[in-house]
Amino acid sequence: MGDGGDPRRRVPRTDALLARPRLVAAAVHLGRDRVKAVVRQAQDRARRGEITPDEVPEVALAALPSAGPRAVLNATGVVLHTNLGRAVLSDAAIAAVTTAAGHTDVELDLSTGRRARRGRDTMAALAAAVPAAEAVHVVNNGAAALVLAATALAADAEIVVSRGELVEIGDGFRLPDLLISTGARLREVGTTNRTSVSDYAAAVGPRTGFVLKVHPSNFRVTGFTSAVPVRRLAALGAPVVADIGSGLLVPDPLLPDEPDAASTLRDGAALVTASGDKLLGGPQAGLLLGAAELVDRLRRHPLARALRVDKLTLAALAGTLGDRATPTRWALHVDAAALRERTERLRDALVADGRKVEVVPSVAVVGGGGAPGVELDSWALSLPERYAVPLRTGEPPVLGRVVRGRLLLDLRCVPERADEGVRAAVLAVPGDD
Repeated sequence: MGDGGDPRRRVPRTDALLARPRLVAAAVHLGRDRVKAVVRQAQDRARRGEITPDEVPEVALAALPSAGPRAVLNATGVVLHTNLGRAVLSDAAIAAVTTAAGHTDVELDLSTGRRARRGRDTMAALAAAVPAAEAVHVVNNGAAALVLAATALAADAEIVVSRGELVEIGDGFRLPDLLISTGARLREVGTTNRTSVSDYAAAVGPRTGFVLKVHPSNFRVTGFTSAVPVRRLAALGAPVVADIGSGLLVPDPLLPDEPDAASTLRDGAALVTASGDKLLGGPQAGLLLGAAELVDRLRRHPLARALRVDKLTLAALAGTLGDRATPTRWALHVDAAALRERTERLRDALVADGRKVEVVPSVAVVGGGGAPGVELDSWALSLPERYAVPLRTGEPPVLGRVVRGRLLLDLRCVPERADEGVRAAVLAVPGDD
């Protein structure tokens, strides 16, 4: 009789847990024995009093290894969230990838039956998007583009670069280490906050492979600063390689301080490198655009083979270049008033369901190492902080951000068709607000 109040007696039975739809689905991918082992671990934790019996299902689900990447609803207000895979592919890009999943003419001319240049349609689309480029090439990411340029153009030479542009690019990787690994020597000029054209001029000479201009796309230095634009560097005589970072191909009035490939080439850069999965809104890729002679040297270098992209990336990039209405562009340019109305409709639905939720002003950002000074006026649902973990570990996972004890869900990067999914996810969290 005394055991009736023991919470350990309320631990869900194994067979009942394994019959839950999400655990049944997990067993299909991971195997029943593996899922059963995780369930029993969660039950044991509840019996030891580490978690409550009601938490056993969610703890078991959270402990399961993923069978692959899970789709996540990005309600953080960060458009290009690096931890969420940066740019979301457009419908056109997804359709192109689906087609490319089978056999394709990626290196075959169907009219002649002979081998053709790999990804020629994608290269033609990229060249058409930036007419200022005499030639283009694509490798597997932005860092690879710079490594290929340094290897092919300065393996036994000097790269002249400002000390203020020797940045860390993420995950502990630093630009100086990356460049030195190619066999190039760095000729650092200027200071952290100020570099003049005379600093570059004094360093350029017979041993110069190229002058490197790096856009500090994930931070800002303000105050007593000076930097030299590409057009003045181009007058020094050595080739200028400009790493613009975030992949903007043409100017965007919303991002006036973000360099774009077309303008940088017109200013005299011999070669521009950029990422494909940031402001361009495409797949992870490294874009190389510039003088035909330099691009051809890079394309024919032995390292280019190791850095080449697969057919799926080529397809996704071609689809992105042919579609101006990418999810990235939409999220950046969505009207704040329309976003507020949409957020209020979802708020009203949740209030009608008995939840205490508010609509509050929010500030969204570009993210992904792009436009660090730009803030986007936005709106968000405001919920108690306790919603954060169950929403993040639910199905689908809904990721927001916690600010001063409240969970904010900014719908800027959430497709409108997913609003009902957000509502269902919130309602799946026990109430008691």
